[in-house]
Amino acid sequence: MKNLTLTFTEDEAEILVDALETDLEGYEDSAKDARANGNRADVTTFSEAADRIKVVRDRIRKAIDG
Repeated sequence: MKNLTLTFTEDEAEILVDALETDLEGYEDSAKDARANGNRADVTTFSEAADRIKVVRDRIRKAIDG
């Protein structure tokens, strides 16, 4: 996997965090719907995507707060 170095203003980083949180909500809702429908494969897919988004969001937050 290739690492990238990007530079953002604090405001831009906050925008990214907000966008990731919105995207995260969508994946979490989709996982709930898939769970309710008994679709295990989609639950796994959406849950994994949500987990990856949380990691990226938290890394950006740490950089903002650091």
